[in-house]
Amino acid sequence: MLKRGLTLAFLFVITLITSVPGATSEPAASQSAATEQASVPAYNASPPAKGVKLPDILGKEQLWGSNAQYPFQTHAYQLAAKIPIVLHQQPCYCYCDRMGHNSLHSCFETTHGAECATCLKELYYSYSMHRKGKTSAQIRKGIIQGEWKQVDLQTATAIN
Repeated sequence: MLKRGLTLAFLFVITLITSVPGATSEPAASQSAATEQASVPAYNASPPAKGVKLPDILGKEQLWGSNAQYPFQTHAYQLAAKIPIVLHQQPCYCYCDRMGHNSLHSCFETTHGAECATCLKELYYSYSMHRKGKTSAQIRKGIIQGEWKQVDLQTATAIN
């Protein structure tokens, strides 16, 4: 009886050890890279098809109250209107795709972009990189790497 009890205890311990989360043979770096890639918000990998018109970006005159409290809010919409196809191809790390947005462009079709520091920083980053000659794919790579986080909204209105 004692032998049977010890055998069951041994099997229980072995089962417990092998079922612990993270006890896989996959390296941690690969796991974090896979997790990071899986958490990239929605975006469009290419421009809209020929003849497809994107929804309009709101005009700065359509912003008021808390949506136009700071100059960088209205200025962002002016810049967004200049690069709609670039924005169409960028993810938005406020994860607004969970509420139906399909790219950073969607944020500036409504007042959402004016209310969200993430959207605003990504817009200013995208516009600056576009002006430097970067492609939409290169801009997207920078956004995914978090380069947009360095944008200072207080000085962003100097970007033209």
